[in-house]
Amino acid sequence: MQVGIDQIGFYTPNKYVDMVDLAKARNEDPNKFLIGIGQIRMSVADQTQDTVSMGINATLRYLDQIERKKVGLLIVGTESSVDQSKSASLFIKSALELPANVRTFEVKEACFGMTAGIMIARDYVRLHPHHSAIVIGSDIARYGVNTGGEVTQGAGSISMLIKADPQILAINNGHSSHSEDINDFWRPNDSAVAVVDGKYSKNVYLDFFKHTFKDYLRQTGIKTSDFTALLYHLPFVKMGFKANEWAITDLDEKAKKRLTENFTAAAIYGKEVGNIYTASLYLSLLSLLENAKLPANAKIGLFSYGSGAMGEFYSGQIIEGYEKNLHANADQTMINRRQKLTIPEYEQIFNQALEFPQDNLELQSDEENGNWYFAGTKNRIRQYFQK
Repeated sequence: MQVGIDQIGFYTPNKYVDMVDLAKARNEDPNKFLIGIGQIRMSVADQTQDTVSMGINATLRYLDQIERKKVGLLIVGTESSVDQSKSASLFIKSALELPANVRTFEVKEACFGMTAGIMIARDYVRLHPHHSAIVIGSDIARYGVNTGGEVTQGAGSISMLIKADPQILAINNGHSSHSEDINDFWRPNDSAVAVVDGKYSKNVYLDFFKHTFKDYLRQTGIKTSDFTALLYHLPFVKMGFKANEWAITDLDEKAKKRLTENFTAAAIYGKEVGNIYTASLYLSLLSLLENAKLPANAKIGLFSYGSGAMGEFYSGQIIEGYEKNLHANADQTMINRRQKLTIPEYEQIFNQALEFPQDNLELQSDEENGNWYFAGTKNRIRQYFQK
């Protein structure tokens, strides 16, 4: 029995900052951001968008196409949750009107959280083949205004339906994992923004990729040239580019060309949206699916990395006709319709979003009709409304 991704939804907030504008405001050469980092724009979340609202909006992409009564599990992977106790998944379950018997919880291990959720969901469906599972990665990456990590911020969510006989990607058996207790990136409880040792984190990322990738090839007997595409967690595009260059070093020109072209296709959305932590790898997957033509049974490799640190490599097979279950036009329209912010506007929105809104003061959203948003708190209880 095949188990894997049957549906996939994507959401990013309706505002962005242009990297050329940001570079000029920070007295940097724009090519440092455009080429050195590999980013063009980054989405910006205002005070009305958070982990919950973005996760709801991503799931709305496909919600009407599934049988809600068959959903038995809902998992949210995030490192920017909204409460120290209550899971983001409970707010989302309520908004999606899922059955009361759904098991639901939140997973945290930096950017690895969504992958952890997918693996739990895969095993759940194998034991309960008549049920499905929703897994959501939803995050806002914040490093602070005028900091070294500012250019690698972003906001967005990816939602997936995991079920038997999937229509997009079947997850193969086997994986390679590697974990170590290190301090390359973290966010202390007393901080609204992350702390990162950028150079160290880049080195650890590459080390973990090399370790898990080589171990996966050893376990399975698969060769690098057997892959149609290799996908990576992309906190910024150049990070994955370096890993991909290492992976394809010894391949013939035909295989190098294929894996390079498909990496480029997988990076299109990430260049526009920026870093969305737990969902970044799966934004790469969506970008590949919607910007490349993949043959049935194409083997896709996926490298997931979460600082702190946890890495995992696994693979999947493309299902024939996968294109019919995508929302490429809607996704590209959403990206293209975002409002461009000036740097002062971005800075004001960023700083305001770090503040707790006044209790019992309803926030107003400028999102499109149909989208959900965070409307503030009422008696300290978070309120979510659909516009």
